[in-house]
Amino acid sequence: MFKAVIFDLDGTLLNTLDDLADSANEMLSNNRFPVHPINSYKYFVGDGVEILIKRTLPDNTKDEFLLKKLVKEFKAIYHLKMFIKTKPYDGIIDLLKELNRRSFPICILSNKPHMETLMLVKKKLKGIKFKIVKGARNKIPKKPDPMQALLISEQLNIPPDDFLYAGDTDIDMKTAVNAGMKGIGVLWGFREKKELIENGAKMIIEQPEDLLKFI
Repeated sequence: MFKAVIFDLDGTLLNTLDDLADSANEMLSNNRFPVHPINSYKYFVGDGVEILIKRTLPDNTKDEFLLKKLVKEFKAIYHLKMFIKTKPYDGIIDLLKELNRRSFPICILSNKPHMETLMLVKKKLKGIKFKIVKGARNKIPKKPDPMQALLISEQLNIPPDDFLYAGDTDIDMKTAVNAGMKGIGVLWGFREKKELIENGAKMIIEQPEDLLKFI
């Protein structure tokens, strides 16, 4: 049995896809670039905001100054839209409340900017007690680098191999592998079972409540 769990945020606890897509498409439209269908954003997200914006642009767009400008514009738009359609996946609140009831340590590790991560957790996961919440910060490696996951392990004084790591993308499963944690791929998020297994998922779950069998 495991002693703690780290959750990814986007695509695992919260369905943020519509607000991310709407914000990016508004930024693209404002700058006369083609927009994308919402489902395309399932494959654009996961590696941080800079990579997200790069993936939305035509392949021949190499101008770094332009990229920085577009990232800044996207952040400003998303800051206004991030709470409009975003919501927890079905069953997530019940799962988190049950983990709280059992006093089971739960944490969040996201490649979303740290302040946005904190804001979403406060507003959309209100009342849930997390031991540690970490988002992306300057000069700290993003997932799949294991640094942040290992820092969580150290802070809680729980060995990495006693952690479950639940996420919905290849980045999450690679993070689990790199940190020596047990990767659980969730099928309600942004990616498919094949990707999760190929990148190191040890277990696959279809419903949030399925996580309880491991603790």
